[in-house]
Amino acid sequence: MPALASHRKPRSRTAKPSTAVGFTTAALAGVTLLSTQSATAAPSDPKPSIEEVQKKVDDLYRQAGSATQEFNKAKEATAEKRQEVDQLLDEAAKRTEKLNESRRALGNYAAAQYRTGSVTPTAALMFADSPQAYFDQTQLMDRMTDQQRRAVSEYETERAAAAKQRAEATKRLESLTDSQEALRTSKQTVQTKLAEARALLSELTAEEKARLAAIEREKEEEARRKAEAKAKAEAAARAEAERQQQERETAPDTGTTDPGTDTGTGTDDGTYAAKADKVLAFARAQIGKPYVWGATGPSSYDCSGLTAAAWKAAGVDLPRTTWDQVKVGTRVETADLLPGDLVFFYDDISHVGIYIGDGKMIHAPKPGTNVREESIYYMPIYGSVRPA
Repeated sequence: MPALASHRKPRSRTAKPSTAVGFTTAALAGVTLLSTQSATAAPSDPKPSIEEVQKKVDDLYRQAGSATQEFNKAKEATAEKRQEVDQLLDEAAKRTEKLNESRRALGNYAAAQYRTGSVTPTAALMFADSPQAYFDQTQLMDRMTDQQRRAVSEYETERAAAAKQRAEATKRLESLTDSQEALRTSKQTVQTKLAEARALLSELTAEEKARLAAIEREKEEEARRKAEAKAKAEAAARAEAERQQQERETAPDTGTTDPGTDTGTGTDDGTYAAKADKVLAFARAQIGKPYVWGATGPSSYDCSGLTAAAWKAAGVDLPRTTWDQVKVGTRVETADLLPGDLVFFYDDISHVGIYIGDGKMIHAPKPGTNVREESIYYMPIYGSVRPA
């Protein structure tokens, strides 16, 4: 027995280490697998470059600008529809009063006839489908006076008109509700885009922000160089125009008109220049005021709010949105721009500025900035118009 016990003891002790070794091997394999997975997963979401961040932020601001125009459009439509509904409700109230007057007149006639025993009580009239039906049913039409007939006719006319107005008011109220929903949606879109842009910028380190600022300066410098080139071209064109004018003044009078005097713009330059002076004077007075989306002044503006207010100072009413302002007046080429012209940007026509000459404009750029002068080449140009 002692020998048997001695034989079993060592076998029992060697079993435990083998289990531990097996567990450790499995654990190491698991750690290795996790490490491999982590190493593989890490590069799958690389941090965007500064150039990519700038492009994304610029695109978000452009989308916010487009959504701002949607907001302006919906806001204008909502105001118009609310005015229509208010007018309809006022008219309906007046119509109801006329209907009540007609009902009272019919009631008086019915009461008078009831007192003479000619008809059933007045209540029968009031609960009938219509006064006409009531009098038809009681066979009183032949005995009604002309005045009574007119009262019945007026009542029927007023009741039909009131029903029509109620239906129209209901329809307009539904349209107003749709406009209000569009207003809320566009407002939320603007806020979402701006929040995304702010979030991207907030994640940048101090070094990355400095690099982003350097890229922005390079972009501004390139736009400035293009503006200077245009300024030189405009100065050369003015000098040539003055030279031609002097030649015309000193040339003998032949009794014919020099075809070169026609500018081909379809605009009375003197009249337009006078209006443009007022536009630019107003716009310059707004420099330094903050951009606020949806704002039309006087303390803040968005881009189309500024252009509309400036041209309003010259006695010209412009639509509220960039999408409608681009349809006003005469289209002009960038090379033919005059001070006061409106320059539109991006393929979605989401931004606009007022040309001041020498390749520059006054505009309300974007949230976080103020009304300022800037090169028209800072953004991709869509096209330009001469409003008046």
